[in-house]
Amino acid sequence: MRSRLAARSARLVLAAVAVTALAATTACGPEELADSGSSAAPSADASAGGDKSDGGDESDKSSGDKSSTGGSDSSGSNDKSDSADSGKDGYGQSCGTNDLDFTVTSESQAGGYYRVTAKAKSGITCYLDVNTPTVSFGSDLDGVASPVGQGGEEPIKLTGSAVAYTGINPKTTDANGGTEFEHVIIGTTEDDPNPAELKLPDTATVDKPIVTNWSTNAAETVPVIV
Repeated sequence: MRSRLAARSARLVLAAVAVTALAATTACGPEELADSGSSAAPSADASAGGDKSDGGDESDKSSGDKSSTGGSDSSGSNDKSDSADSGKDGYGQSCGTNDLDFTVTSESQAGGYYRVTAKAKSGITCYLDVNTPTVSFGSDLDGVASPVGQGGEEPIKLTGSAVAYTGINPKTTDANGGTEFEHVIIGTTEDDPNPAELKLPDTATVDKPIVTNWSTNAAETVPVIV
């Protein structure tokens, strides 16, 4: 169990580093487009400066321009289609953490716990394919929440006003003390590259935390150790 929890915690920490590195590699697109535009400009000028009486040249130029324009329109159409597909029902997209909006509330049942509510962002339809979220307080192994297997159906479809809940109990021991945290880290899978750090409504004292499965029924997500 400890080795599994270590892997879950390590993935959460490494994911944030991976996302930062990935963001730095996306800046070359506009320059390549600019270079392409520069290469096309001399060709257009040369064609314009040719003998207008040469009907073949005029025809070729006109045909080439229309073909190029048509290709651009087709590309734009595909982009719109892809964008629309990602927000439509039935495409089977798994929910990444960055597809969701989260809220955290403090609840009093079972000695007190935090309820996390997840909702798909506007325009997104996705599925919580993994039943149990990955939850951690800080990066130490002691802060990784153990799953207790309560509640849950799989998969859960999130779109529009549909929501899913999970419950987190930060302290399951009777001993005094523990480590205090003001945030909790949550991911939809162990390999999620974009775990979310959520502000807690109050300071949590953490000692052997636990977490429930996702469920559409909030009553099923009151975390207890059976």
